[in-house]
Amino acid sequence: MELKTKIHAEKDKQELIITREFDLPLELLFKAYEDPEIVAQWMGTKVIKLENRTHGSWRYETAYEGQVVFAANGVILDFIPNQKITRTFQMEQSSFPVQLEFFEFEALSDTRSMLRMQIVFKSVAFRDQLLQMPFAHGLSMAHDRLQDTVKSLK
Repeated sequence: MELKTKIHAEKDKQELIITREFDLPLELLFKAYEDPEIVAQWMGTKVIKLENRTHGSWRYETAYEGQVVFAANGVILDFIPNQKITRTFQMEQSSFPVQLEFFEFEALSDTRSMLRMQIVFKSVAFRDQLLQMPFAHGLSMAHDRLQDTVKSLK
């Protein structure tokens, strides 16, 4: 089955370009990234902090049987509602260095929108290491949950 979330990794570049079209109006797609309760639902994680403003910060944790098994944090560098979010992303307790993420939101019609993500890595090797993991499948599944979660809120 073809994944709805498309990931493009150009040879010898330190970035990924990720695109996904949603059957959601722009405002609802953006809300799925800015509302902590909605983020927690579609990501399946606990939102510890989400300061949606330039120079804000964020932190998510996922626990299993009371133990934190995944934690990530970063700084929000730029936040323009319904347009873009630029932030850092750091996986805690991991050898992966901080990465830079650009999220751009675009209306395709009154009922459809697109997310374009550019993720910049410290090296091509780190980018390629991430691509060896089930990253593409996991991200596409998360975006499927985002679509379903937000549609149910309408």
